[in-house]
Amino acid sequence: MTLETKKSKFVELGKFLNQFSSIENPSKNDVLGNDLFFDECLNLIALSQSHNGWYTPEQVCFTFQSWAKALTQEKLDQWLFKYDFTDKQPKTISLILAGNIPLVGFHDFLSVLISGHRVLVKTSSNDQHLLPFIAKYLIHIAPEFKDSITFVEGKLENFDAVIATGSNNTARYFEYYFKDKPSIIRKNRNSVAVLTGNETKEQLEALGEDIFRYFGLGCRNVSKLFVPKDYSFVPFFEAIFKHKEVIEYEKYANNYDYNKAVFLMSNFKLLDNGFLTLKEDSGFGSPISSVFYEFYENVGVLLQRLEDENEHIQCIVSDQLTPNSIPFGCTQSPELWDYADNVDTISFLLTIK
Repeated sequence: MTLETKKSKFVELGKFLNQFSSIENPSKNDVLGNDLFFDECLNLIALSQSHNGWYTPEQVCFTFQSWAKALTQEKLDQWLFKYDFTDKQPKTISLILAGNIPLVGFHDFLSVLISGHRVLVKTSSNDQHLLPFIAKYLIHIAPEFKDSITFVEGKLENFDAVIATGSNNTARYFEYYFKDKPSIIRKNRNSVAVLTGNETKEQLEALGEDIFRYFGLGCRNVSKLFVPKDYSFVPFFEAIFKHKEVIEYEKYANNYDYNKAVFLMSNFKLLDNGFLTLKEDSGFGSPISSVFYEFYENVGVLLQRLEDENEHIQCIVSDQLTPNSIPFGCTQSPELWDYADNVDTISFLLTIK
């Protein structure tokens, strides 16, 4: 299959996913495979929360919409134009996927297939249904993919390279176990926001999206705020009040109650609005329902610190304070060329021999 043909098939996948902004949307007549897959996808969305309690229909639909926006001809062309895919021998690439948010491993899956390789997938126990469904749809509209996609449950065998995502602890295991294979090993990362006190209400409302989307479970979710000395959190709390419905979700509410109780029993000083706690802390990774914050006095010194500690940081949200700043509200809508951990997956895949 040529690169252009593969891109066209992923464009068709994008059109299919675009139908599911909610489970009430009607099917479209011009979308390939709807007769076989539309109702099945609706059922999958409805059942996702029974497979993983964090995968609410609204969150799964958001994921599908995000990928629908990315899988267009224009964006695929913009992503891939700089790479040379000629004369590359197909290899088998093993993927060990996380399951913290829906379809978190899809970009790696897409990258392997678009590069002309075969993909050997070990899904997370927390996300065993969404990607196999996507793969089944792709194979239906492009049978040539059938021999290039394999899912495994047991031991990974007969592969040439690996992309594995996990915690810092599992990363040490991966690095040892796959020491003789070309690999990308992803560890824990967190995202931060740098505020100046001059943000608009709209920017702070959008920051709430960066904090609460997927209940804060993603590495692109903001888990730490850097604020100037004597910063007033009143505008922040007023702006994020629009996200108050998150406390109505039982799993989130349980985490809020538990983590707040742990903080209070430890005599930590908290700021609290009834559905989010703010705790002054030098760490990056806050627990669910909480965001850490830290004061700074000189933004230049802070930005140098963030540069020095970039191995811990996935995204920096700010009003253009750094060249790689993410706009408020956009952390969970990355472009195809926004690589996890800033590691160019396509370049890695094209160097495998």
